[in-house]
Amino acid sequence: MAHFQRHPVTPWLLMSPQLAIIAVFFFWPAFQAVSQAFYIEDAFGLSREFAGLSNFLAVFGDPEYLSTLGNTLVFSSAVAIGAMAIALGLAVLADRVLKGASAYKTLLIWPYAVAPAVAGVLWLFLFDPTLGLLPAVLKAMGIDWNHNLNGGQAMALVVMASIWKQMSYNFVFFLAGLQAIPKSLLEAAAMDRAGPVRRFWTITFPLLSPTSFFLMVMNVVYAFFETFGTIDATTSGGPGGSTRTLVYKVYQDGFIGQDLGSSAAQSVLLMAIVGVLTLIQFKYVEKKVQY
Repeated sequence: MAHFQRHPVTPWLLMSPQLAIIAVFFFWPAFQAVSQAFYIEDAFGLSREFAGLSNFLAVFGDPEYLSTLGNTLVFSSAVAIGAMAIALGLAVLADRVLKGASAYKTLLIWPYAVAPAVAGVLWLFLFDPTLGLLPAVLKAMGIDWNHNLNGGQAMALVVMASIWKQMSYNFVFFLAGLQAIPKSLLEAAAMDRAGPVRRFWTITFPLLSPTSFFLMVMNVVYAFFETFGTIDATTSGGPGGSTRTLVYKVYQDGFIGQDLGSSAAQSVLLMAIVGVLTLIQFKYVEKKVQY
């Protein structure tokens, strides 16, 4: 049998299509954003003037940006924690289901196939103050729902829509992690008279820590970036900017306001914030992960 010797260029040739896509759609836009953040341009991009750090200083001095940062932290924390907690609970229940398990798991996975904008529209119809079913139920309970006027209710709406969209992704990983846990450990704990709650917190949850850490990082990224479509379709950042997040402000200032320099500076800051949060998670949270 002839000995096959791989040429050192072969791996690069095989990876070249994907590397080209990454370079064109990721690295080149990122480089343009960083470069644009130091210039002031007209709305048509025909002329530009070097502005140094003035775009960044203007962003930090903008009260709307600081309030948007607060909205983003509240929104991202609620979405990440809520989506993971609900998904973990559903995964634990699905892991115990014997009859109809496949149908149950399939129904829980379906929301992940829905686009963020579509998810926002679905929840918008559910909570529509005039036509929605749930506002009528809430009104019968003494709660006057109108997310078009109430900022807190609008925030709750986009949080629920974003959690519903993301929990299916978390559910798949948590269910896989639960099924990978040796049943002998749980059976031994049960023989030692450990109840279901104690077995979960002393055996199941620690063994799920690698999965939980991975999902924590992914959910933070999702909440900061991928919820744009949901917010745009549901509240458009309103009312009064109460649901405007950092990624949505980048869109409003850049594409609607045509302030390209400020928008680019905000995108660079957003990328830096997410990078710092990710590093913090890897430095401090990962220490508690039991591999």
